[in-house]
Amino acid sequence: MVHKNKMATNKHIGKVILAAAGPGDPDLITVRAARYLQQADIVLTDRLASEEILERYVRKDAVIVYVGKQGNKKGCSVRQSEINQLLVKYALQYKLIVRLKGGDVAIFSNILDELQTLVENGIPYEIIPGITAALGASAYAGIPLTARGYSASVRFLTYHKADVITDEQWEEIAATDDTLVFYMTGEKLDIVADHLLKNNIAADKLLAVIEQSTTPAQKVSITSLYDYDKTLKGKTFASPSLVIVGRVVALHEQFAWLKSSDTEQNYFKTVDKIPNL
Repeated sequence: MVHKNKMATNKHIGKVILAAAGPGDPDLITVRAARYLQQADIVLTDRLASEEILERYVRKDAVIVYVGKQGNKKGCSVRQSEINQLLVKYALQYKLIVRLKGGDVAIFSNILDELQTLVENGIPYEIIPGITAALGASAYAGIPLTARGYSASVRFLTYHKADVITDEQWEEIAATDDTLVFYMTGEKLDIVADHLLKNNIAADKLLAVIEQSTTPAQKVSITSLYDYDKTLKGKTFASPSLVIVGRVVALHEQFAWLKSSDTEQNYFKTVDKIPNL
């Protein structure tokens, strides 16, 4: 990593824009993020910033660098340490750098690592928020997360590895009336369902899996947790998938306005197809 003092003496330090791409639909990106993409010299993009966003908003002569991550795919994902180094490298080469992140930049992202890198190296930056996956998925599935009479609050959770949530926390999570939204949990969904059932979650709290939300490939699968073994157990879901648990899930049947897709195609670029840096 370049030392802060060395960076500070360089007259050509570019500005880094940490921008949110939204949950998938290119129309859901903010005007400010789109404007910066049109001005950027180089864009470092996540896998979950769709190809359509890049084609529509990034200026034609800009450099696009893919720095995607995908679950447990070893050897395909770009390590966070490499992304940090690239931010420093490109800040010395370009005037305006956009670091484009799927969803919102600050919800279950590695923005802290990148912010620390930028501050340590004296690189100017700006943070642009966006629509996080939970809000996009719930809206496009017709599931208001805090619908009056169903839930007064919502929790954003993740369960990508076993030690993220303790047994004591599972007991409280199963008992709460909050709507639960699980990010990055598709591969662990059987375990999540098992924990909730072991802790006697109420039978009227349903589970929804929303695959590739807000895109033409969006699929919504809904089940009672007490029927989970017969309906969804062992199923493989397209990435990204978001899980919503709570009484509000029942509203999907009445308020779904987007038909669930029957396509098997991936809307988002897979990491194993992303070119090496």
